[in-house]
Amino acid sequence: MKYMILMYADPAATEAMTASERADVARRHEALHRDLAGTSEMLNGAGLAYPKNTTTLRWRADGSTTAEGPLTGTTEQLTAYHVVDCATPERAQEIASRVLDFHVVAVEVRPIHDSFGMSDA
Repeated sequence: MKYMILMYADPAATEAMTASERADVARRHEALHRDLAGTSEMLNGAGLAYPKNTTTLRWRADGSTTAEGPLTGTTEQLTAYHVVDCATPERAQEIASRVLDFHVVAVEVRPIHDSFGMSDA
């Protein structure tokens, strides 16, 4: 089963990180990728630009609208993701737990539907 691991952080805290803190975060993510390289569980992932560089499009019956900024106004914003292919939800959660730290303060683990068929598989 494929899972999306969605990582959330406070963008202001990210911008305030020291070079040492940034290096620590990079090392931890590189270690995760390295550790999973032989398992075929890590399919892909990436960091995302700051939420302030986001454009949100919304559908409305009278026409779509666009707005600068992320969808929600919460402190923590989506900052990165990984896509993993794991035998169990528990394994996906185990992988996700490795990205929680002073920087990534919340992680969602969400099953991925089939390719656009939207089945419950």
